[in-house]
Amino acid sequence: MTFDLSNPEVAASLIDHTLLKPEAVRSDIVQLCEEAGAFSFCSVCVNPYWVSVVSQILRGASVRVSTVVGFPLGANDTGAKIAEADRALSQGAQELDMVQNLGALRSQDLDFVREEIAALSRLAHSRGAILKVILETCLLSNEEKITACKLALEAQADFVKTSTGFSTRGATVEDVRLMRKTVGPSMGVKASGGIRTLDALRDMVSAGANRIGTSAGVSILREIEGAHKISAGTPAPRGAY
Repeated sequence: MTFDLSNPEVAASLIDHTLLKPEAVRSDIVQLCEEAGAFSFCSVCVNPYWVSVVSQILRGASVRVSTVVGFPLGANDTGAKIAEADRALSQGAQELDMVQNLGALRSQDLDFVREEIAALSRLAHSRGAILKVILETCLLSNEEKITACKLALEAQADFVKTSTGFSTRGATVEDVRLMRKTVGPSMGVKASGGIRTLDALRDMVSAGANRIGTSAGVSILREIEGAHKISAGTPAPRGAY
């Protein structure tokens, strides 16, 4: 996969415009959505509480609604993750970023990990949504990262994702490269956590990422403005909020 990252529209199409800070307030979420509509980001990624608000604001826009499941630890019971995902889908979520059960993976309870991901994958796909699996690579050995990627692939998830952004570090080029090598070309790889500059985005895409989670999407696109003036266009339609 090759992407012309000198083109702001191409760069924007790879970005999940993200705000997962627990202290975020409604006005922050509204601003996030308006920025996403103006710059045509791929999706807006928010905590589950805000899904219904985001769905209303982005109604009629091309920007997708994304949320997190079992976030940020992944240690919830499977039933709780399914209930959380089902609720988010019913409120308009189109993409789910679930945290895998790291303790189960590291305990070699691989059938459990695979089936939990598969259950979320079946639910998401039955509602026309996609599933990304957050590995939290900073807490895993390379062998565990490879195993986690293979389990997500076997469970028919759509993406593997590096990080929550809430642990000891975020995405690295080495992790993204390893993930892409493991899953091959048929699965998505999302890099997230600590990606704040155009150079960092380019490095992750060069390593094999085809989706980027960042809260710095606007500033990244503005780095491209020197050569390619961004046309902000019309903000996303605003519903009641």
